[in-house]
Amino acid sequence: MKFVAAIIRQFKLEDVKQALTERGVSGMTITEVRGFGRQKGRTEVYRGSEYKVDFVPKIKLEVAISDDKLREVLDTIIRAAQTEQVGDGKIFVTDLTEVVRIRTGESGEEAV
Repeated sequence: MKFVAAIIRQFKLEDVKQALTERGVSGMTITEVRGFGRQKGRTEVYRGSEYKVDFVPKIKLEVAISDDKLREVLDTIIRAAQTEQVGDGKIFVTDLTEVVRIRTGESGEEAV
């Protein structure tokens, strides 16, 4: 099993969610996050004063999937989230050693 965490632009969330749902991903968790990478923040104007926003708002989308769905999920996220501009985000993949559904006690891929 794999755990996929994607940092994406906020306005791309619905596109990514819909694309993943269409490909059979049955659950996901999202978190509003703030950070920076190569984008290095941005400058904004508020009440006539210019200030730098170091941490850019993003969405962190997390899904647990079986190994055989990894490539399809990665390709789906990339296609749905891509604007071809700096700041599109990153995808992190880690091995998932165990999953337990609290309600039933099921574990492993049955719990995903």
